[in-house]
Amino acid sequence: MVFKRLLGSLGVGGPSVDTVLEPGAARPGGPVRGQVHLQGGKADFDIEHITLELVARVEAEHEGGEHEGFVVFDRSTVGGGFRLGEGQHHSVPFSLTLPWETPVTELYGQSLGIVLGVRTELAVAGGKDKGDLDALAVGPLPVQEAVLEAFGQLGFGFRSADLELGHIGGTGQQLPFYQELELTPAPRYAQAVNEIEVTFLAHPGGVEVVLEADKRGGFLSSGHDAVARFTVGHDAVEHQDWNAVVDGWVRQLVEHRASYGSHSFHGAHAAPAAHGFHDTGHGSHRSGPGMGTVVAAGAAGLAVGVVGGMVAAEVVDEVGDFFEGDEEEEG
Repeated sequence: MVFKRLLGSLGVGGPSVDTVLEPGAARPGGPVRGQVHLQGGKADFDIEHITLELVARVEAEHEGGEHEGFVVFDRSTVGGGFRLGEGQHHSVPFSLTLPWETPVTELYGQSLGIVLGVRTELAVAGGKDKGDLDALAVGPLPVQEAVLEAFGQLGFGFRSADLELGHIGGTGQQLPFYQELELTPAPRYAQAVNEIEVTFLAHPGGVEVVLEADKRGGFLSSGHDAVARFTVGHDAVEHQDWNAVVDGWVRQLVEHRASYGSHSFHGAHAAPAAHGFHDTGHGSHRSGPGMGTVVAAGAAGLAVGVVGGMVAAEVVDEVGDFFEGDEEEEG
């Protein structure tokens, strides 16, 4: 076994640590399992605690522009209170529960360029070190996947994804940041909007879906942002015509100056199609490729190497650099 990092702040001859996550993508609100492997140094060490932090790379807007930093959004102690003998191997199994609002890092096996990590902090008598850092893959919940699939079948394309520091007013947001998925408009909406941003705020009962449209300006008028919020239950996945639901959301967003909460459907088990979204006269049942095919075929950008002016190789390099050398920076 190759240990990723010698715990430098504990001095030469100190213990080393390697945290190994179980393969596969986790889900928001679900478990992340793995093992923390320790190898003793050239002396005995009393291990006070082993703590795992969930870390995200987040963008923050300010007067001078934008800045990227790292935010710790969850922290759990998984072990400690034992002596690690000289040269001894010791493994600590763990199971973490992800916050419901944990961002999605991949869709249909394609990376979205979102950087999440699990960082291991080892504390011994006399010092501690933030040592091992591992990439965390998170896939969408069934409701999130159903909504995005409907967007794809309606002709929308994936442009990019990022994490924004801040809070969306009128929502039940818990984390200090939120995820934005930027979509290119379907052809039928291309004259009305430049793009649509989708944010999912999941909770145990369901998911808040926040939509924001960057609307185009018309003759003698300027464009503006329109925002709407909808709530759907986790158990609604199998009982909805999602193409009709999502198309109704978009039409409402485009046609009206919505505000936070003004068109929200409260109640985690609300059926969105029952709130005036039955109209299918605009092709909401139209067969399309789906967001999965869109991403896989390259229209999303990441699959073919371009997303927001950044080629996929650069995204991979940035993620690699983060997990190799940037773990000392904290948001």
